[in-house]
Amino acid sequence: MKRPIGFIDSGVGGLTVLKEALKQLPNESMIFLGDSARCPYGTRPKEEIRQYTLEMVQFLLQKNIKMLVIACNTATAAALADARERYWIDAGIPVVEVITPAARQSVIATRNHHVGVIGTKATIQSEAYLRALAAVPGLTVSQQACPAFVDFVEAGVTTGEEIEAVAREYLTPLKEAGVDTLILGCTHYPLLTGVIGRIMGERVTLVTSSEATANVTYNEL
Repeated sequence: MKRPIGFIDSGVGGLTVLKEALKQLPNESMIFLGDSARCPYGTRPKEEIRQYTLEMVQFLLQKNIKMLVIACNTATAAALADARERYWIDAGIPVVEVITPAARQSVIATRNHHVGVIGTKATIQSEAYLRALAAVPGLTVSQQACPAFVDFVEAGVTTGEEIEAVAREYLTPLKEAGVDTLILGCTHYPLLTGVIGRIMGERVTLVTSSEATANVTYNEL
């Protein structure tokens, strides 16, 4: 029996990564575990996020996965180092994450060298994207936490006046700062590209980790 690739997320957002992986790797078996019971992760303490993430990985290990994709920015920021040491180094299971692929894609996309990052409170506070982009000379990075976005997506709300108002409040500072590229630093956020794109305007490139992460998964295999 073919060993599957395991995907984990705090909820349904990681399905955006899984969708791209299925396109690129149609012959692979895949298992997705979304922790909607304890979602959102982004407002929780780092140690709690780390514990929940490793619990999900332990569950997938029982399914004999051959690779792990942490399809969640918050979980990546909190638990990547632990996961790679425990499962890649010690157990030989490659661990793919979503932050580095999105950061690389944003550097390619930006024209004015000013990149914006939106994410959960935990992801923004971790400064994971700032570290990922720190080596790029002349690059300005502006960040904004958007904690309510995950709640809207988990509730199935991706359009409407309420989310438009919340999104405008979150995104206006980044638009006024002059970013020309915006990293959607949460795998839930691609489901809100309609409202985000309308507010930021057509001149701002939206970068998601989904396709880039699928590329990395393909290359690791």
